[in-house]
Amino acid sequence: MADDVLLEVSGLVRHFTLSGRLFEKPRQLTAVNDVSFTIRRGEAFGLVGESGSGKSTIGRIIARLTEPSAGAVTFDGLDWLALRGKALCDKRRDVQMVFQSPYASLDPRWRVRDILAEPLKSYTDLRAAALTTRAAELMQQVGLNPDWIERFPHQFSGGQRQRIAIARALASGPKLLIADEPVSALDVSSQAQVLQLLRKICSEQGLAMLFISHDLSVVDHLCQRVGVLNHGVLEEVGPTSEIFRTPGTDYTRRLIDAVPGKKRRAAERAVHA
Repeated sequence: MADDVLLEVSGLVRHFTLSGRLFEKPRQLTAVNDVSFTIRRGEAFGLVGESGSGKSTIGRIIARLTEPSAGAVTFDGLDWLALRGKALCDKRRDVQMVFQSPYASLDPRWRVRDILAEPLKSYTDLRAAALTTRAAELMQQVGLNPDWIERFPHQFSGGQRQRIAIARALASGPKLLIADEPVSALDVSSQAQVLQLLRKICSEQGLAMLFISHDLSVVDHLCQRVGVLNHGVLEEVGPTSEIFRTPGTDYTRRLIDAVPGKKRRAAERAVHA
């Protein structure tokens, strides 16, 4: 693997078995079908496609939340899928995920201080007052008042909750951030703020990001390269500017044509503001 390649996905396959009706045999659904791509260090790579195209499944496999049926993943020179036990726990800090719903991904019974302290306890030697200090620093890093760490998730707006989720993902000092539809549950104003935050953090910290989205207008201006998924099959991969200006497949062309001009221009203003 080239020195600048952080993640390499090769021939990834994921089957799901669906229960049939009474007296019918279970059938197999192929959610991911022979998918291969790479993400370079510090690069924002977009994975786009319609709902049900397999985007989130790929993200969850890379995050080691779902096991593949076949294929290989190499991360930072390691056979990522072969890691087990303590070896996986030690390296998991390098790959963190921001989930779609900021309402479901934060434990409502925990104060923000505890939510941010949990990964710090696992991946650092910080204890007691040092944990609280670092949690406050993470809040400030994502643009939130550090004094709010004693609040509960329900005391924040959707956009603020997603910022807390991003802070939690950053706590371990990852090399790769997987953002799975991170703004789709937010209003337009909050979407712009979270997208700006992700762009700023990745740029300042040199983080690589796998940005999963159905919104091509956002990916167009956030990601250097993009892969287009269609029913589990990777239709094409390449520089975002090239693929979105001169799509190589009819499917990609249809996706681009479906983006309203007004929405595209709004996304441009949001990301570049």
